[in-house]
Amino acid sequence: METLRHIVLFVHLIGFAVLFGAWAVQAFGGKREFTRLMSIGMTIAAVAGLALAAPWGLPEGAELNYAKIGTKLVVLLAISAVLGIGTARQKRGDGVPAAMFWLVGILTAANVAIATIWR
Repeated sequence: METLRHIVLFVHLIGFAVLFGAWAVQAFGGKREFTRLMSIGMTIAAVAGLALAAPWGLPEGAELNYAKIGTKLVVLLAISAVLGIGTARQKRGDGVPAAMFWLVGILTAANVAIATIWR
């Protein structure tokens, strides 16, 4: 069971890597627009993160940190809200405001920092 939990953790990290990688390509490529790949990475990270939040496959004596899980969920919801709003603006023909674009990268990096630094 612990092996399955590690596989789900790996998928979760891949989701964030896809989201941040797609964002970085746009940020340093000069276009600065939201792509479908960003939404796919965010969705993968969200589904795998919700699976990790369930209390299964934990080592003996380990407990989940619900404050950390809740904080990561709020940040993920903020990322998805900004991505959704920005994508809708793009479809209407408006550009994505620079603040919204950079906020996705900052929030994604913050979510990874919360996951790795908060014990």
